Amino acid sequence: MSSQVLVSRPHFDTRVVAQNGSQPPVTNPETTVKENVYAGTSTGLATAGYRSAKYTPEEWLTNNSALLNRAVADRDRAENICHESKALKAETDAGTLRTQTEGTKHLGERLQDIHRWRSELAQFIERLNAETHLLIGSRRRLEKALDATEIPFAIATDNLTCRERRFGPDLVVDPVEEELLKEVELIRSIQALLKKTLDQTLNQIRLNREVTQTLEFDWSDKQQAYTLDDQCGRYNNRSMDTQQHPSSAVLQDQCVPKLKKVCDEEVWRKFTVDNLRLAEREETASQALRRLSERVLQETTEDLRAQCVTVDQAFIQRCMELSQSKTQLELHLGQILDQIGAQEKNISYLQQAVHDKEAPLRVAQSRLHNRTFRPNIEQCRDQPQLSLLGEASKLSRTVSALQQQLYEARKSLSDLEESRLALEKDIACKTNSLLIDREKCMTHRTRYPTVTVLSGY
Repeated sequence: MSSQVLVSRPHFDTRVVAQNGSQPPVTNPETTVKENVYAGTSTGLATAGYRSAKYTPEEWLTNNSALLNRAVADRDRAENICHESKALKAETDAGTLRTQTEGTKHLGERLQDIHRWRSELAQFIERLNAETHLLIGSRRRLEKALDATEIPFAIATDNLTCRERRFGPDLVVDPVEEELLKEVELIRSIQALLKKTLDQTLNQIRLNREVTQTLEFDWSDKQQAYTLDDQCGRYNNRSMDTQQHPSSAVLQDQCVPKLKKVCDEEVWRKFTVDNLRLAEREETASQALRRLSERVLQETTEDLRAQCVTVDQAFIQRCMELSQSKTQLELHLGQILDQIGAQEKNISYLQQAVHDKEAPLRVAQSRLHNRTFRPNIEQCRDQPQLSLLGEASKLSRTVSALQQQLYEARKSLSDLEESRLALEKDIACKTNSLLIDREKCMTHRTRYPTVTVLSGY
């Protein structure tokens, strides 16, 4: 078994030397040839126990040289790494301090920008809230003024309804009715104008509140951003509440789902500028609408009061005309009554006169009748006969004249009675008209709203 054992020599790895930049050891060609020749034989077995773990002097020198070269190379490389590390540390320390200082500076500048825009937003929010409060006051005035117009409308329509109860010749389209119809149309147009202005005011209040809410959202976002940036600006290398967040830059894009991408500073600034411009535009529109509302309230109040005065003057003039007409009618009625009394006396006088003529007429006619019974030649036209004939004829004419005069007197009395009835009816008509215009209409118009109420106060 021992004769078949092949004794091998430990082989030195020259690759390490080659990696360290040293030259590989030079081998002897004759030794290599001899090792190759006796590699498969049993020659030298007798000395195998002495030569199995030994190197040649050349190998020992090569190995020693390689170790020395490797140690030198490792020491030089370590020294270079130390120098480079110190330089890199100094450079990175300076760069880190510089970038951190710049970051803190930029955060401070950012805080100033946020504070400036936040202050402007707060100022505009306060201004819009104040403007909205004033506009709400205008809305209340418009609502009160619109409600106040119901009273003049009710008064005017009631006046027209009451005056429909006039009768006879007084049921006329006089200036009072014309002015009342104008007043009704004026009130309707004023109500339409107030409703339109009120709708515009309500819409402007809604817009003001929407813009205020937008500004408040923007202010809230800037307040939160200011708090976060202020906290970031207070961080330093000795802060105990800092942590490592390797993916914070990536997560920033995922924190704004409403935006397609993270905006730059110009877009951020433009967003707030647009909000402020919108707020300023709505503030200007609100102020213009308040001025319009004030002018509408003032003009409508003046128009209503002016028309009220015109109607009142027309009522006064009409009542004066009715009173004068009634006075004249009563005067004529008194005269008619006096004339009726006189005519009745005249009729009695005429009747007595006719009655007084009946006896003489009967006497004359009886005489003539009796004289017709005279016999024969005695039937002559003597002086008594002629006198009786004249007397009878004259009395007949006198009675006819008295009867004709009595007829005329009775007809005149009938006409006077008709005039009396017409005058009394017209006086009753004027009395009714005065009662309607003066006691009802003008009394009702004393409840007409004042300028203060019509102005919405």
